[in-house]
Amino acid sequence: MNILTEQFNTPYHSAPFSDIKNENYLPAFKELIQKSEAEIDAIVNNPETPTFENVIEALAYSGEQLDVVSNIFFNLNSAETSDEIQQIAQEVSPILTEYSSKISQNEALFNKIKKVYDEKEKYNLNEEQQMLLNETYKGFVRSGALLNEEDKEKLKKISMDLSLKSLQFGQNVLASTNAYFKHITNKEDLAGIPGAIIDQYAEEAKERDLEGWVVTLQYPSYIPFMTYAENRELRKELALANGKKSFDGGEFDNQNLIKELLDLKQQKAELLGYKNYADYVLEERMAKSPVKVFDFLNELLTKAKPYADKEIEELKSLAKADGIEDMQSYDHAYYAEKLRKAKFDLNDEELKPYFPLNQVQDAVFGLAGELFGLTFEERNDIPKYHEDVKVYEVKENGNYKSLLYVDYFPRKGKRAGAWMTSYKNQYKQNGENSRPHISIVCNFSKPTKDTPSLLTFQEVTTLFHEFGHALHGMMADTQYPTLSGTSVKWDFVELPSQFLENFCYEPEFLKTFAKHYKTGEVLPDEKIEKIEQSKNFMEGYQTLRQLGFGFLDMNYHTKVKELENESIKEFEDKYTKATSLYPSNSETAMSPSFSHIFQGGYSAGYYSYKWAEVLDADAFQYFKENGIFNPEIAAKYKVLLSSGGTKDPMELYKAFRGSEPKVESLLKRAFG
Repeated sequence: MNILTEQFNTPYHSAPFSDIKNENYLPAFKELIQKSEAEIDAIVNNPETPTFENVIEALAYSGEQLDVVSNIFFNLNSAETSDEIQQIAQEVSPILTEYSSKISQNEALFNKIKKVYDEKEKYNLNEEQQMLLNETYKGFVRSGALLNEEDKEKLKKISMDLSLKSLQFGQNVLASTNAYFKHITNKEDLAGIPGAIIDQYAEEAKERDLEGWVVTLQYPSYIPFMTYAENRELRKELALANGKKSFDGGEFDNQNLIKELLDLKQQKAELLGYKNYADYVLEERMAKSPVKVFDFLNELLTKAKPYADKEIEELKSLAKADGIEDMQSYDHAYYAEKLRKAKFDLNDEELKPYFPLNQVQDAVFGLAGELFGLTFEERNDIPKYHEDVKVYEVKENGNYKSLLYVDYFPRKGKRAGAWMTSYKNQYKQNGENSRPHISIVCNFSKPTKDTPSLLTFQEVTTLFHEFGHALHGMMADTQYPTLSGTSVKWDFVELPSQFLENFCYEPEFLKTFAKHYKTGEVLPDEKIEKIEQSKNFMEGYQTLRQLGFGFLDMNYHTKVKELENESIKEFEDKYTKATSLYPSNSETAMSPSFSHIFQGGYSAGYYSYKWAEVLDADAFQYFKENGIFNPEIAAKYKVLLSSGGTKDPMELYKAFRGSEPKVESLLKRAFG
């Protein structure tokens, strides 16, 4: 008996992590694929006339256990991977892709879907049912249901190759990140770095059985070094190492893989009748077309560039005072921190004692209670995949709402960054509301023997960001799993996350949790005021950085043919030139580790971070005008969160706000 193919005998049927063995995965996937295919066969072979219930609804509920096991496996491949898991991923990915292609290109199934779709007027469908029908039909067409047999086979092969190559891309980035570390034996090389960070480097060295200190390319290690280290040569060395990730011509190089991935995406788009991959992707987004996205990015570039140029000039004058005439990108964080200290007398290290992780978590839980009536209770009887993970039972007005897993600290088998994911979707079936299992994964500094995990203010906003996504998942209240939670248009998905970050800058809220971990002293008013004032510090630079990623992404997915005669580095330099504020270094490139677009789901969609900023600025403005804890507006916002993908996102937004979002809200917040 395979534990993964049975109903889990755990509280709320949660993932039985402690009992899963790696050898369970492959047989489970094969068995569950067979089971799911049998469910599809039952739909296809049903002799009754095709109806919404026996085709569209039956399909929406099929393959549930397979989805759960896929979520468990691929989430672990990101958060707690190993050589063995990565090997299984290489075997499993093509099997799953083939299964997916087999369904999406099942002619008999599509004929039934099309019959229901063509006759939809005769069904008395509610709004969510209409959305499910439209999305199901479109999904099949976009997966090649209207292609001839030869082209269906081509598409299947492309999808399989894309799946494997994007997996390889991520594995290369992780391996490349883990392959480098800087061993420091001279304490003078750590001049300028705060004591707590130095302790962290000492712990890292001890874990590697080394004397002295070790700096890695993991963000909680790398970013503080670049921010505080006075040794410019070492900053340069670390920055070069970071910029060479998967770009050094070695075993984990991703340059050819990028070209192969982009070529496959272009082939897929053309096969389906689109000019390029961006056209294919954006048809299903709020933005609708590459032209609209480029216009949006260019409008923001025009507004932000003068502010960014002015900010860099300020930094250059600081660097000149230190005798640096040729300021480089690896000097940016160091001088930005100096300028921030000079302008606001504020630095991350003096704020960190006021933001111990447990207090920040309590604050975000409390905010969810204030706005939506949620409570969080830690459960020690629910299995976890690592001892660092904590699990909470989430309740609404005393009733079970969701499980929430939190995983905060870096490990060797965990990819960099922060993300929200789910182990199980929410849906309603047979009178039961099956609730979701949601997870937040971050990479914050670990506690040491003397201090708890202390967060930089940016990490505070990161936790709020991911918790915003988690709320979207936990509040889900839809009929069908495919329309639940974060299953929304991709350029709408960042609204709940970015919206929640706004609360971090509100004095009345900050005072409730920003308290010194030793003394209990509340963060002084003048520091809170400086946090507010510094909110838009380097906003021009940050905007251009994000726009640079957005332009690069859109150009990769609209102009792939140019890569036949250009290197990745040449292409990257050409299409980030307008947003670049420092000279390009021939030894580095960010594309080979740009996991968002080559491994994650942001291909032709990176612009959506900025797009969603317009939405979140406008949405929070509504709260600001009426009180940030206003219960009526919170209730309307809760409807937006719980509706998932059941309605067009612009309609959802207008129902909440009363009007379409205005770009002026973002510009006002960013630049005054």
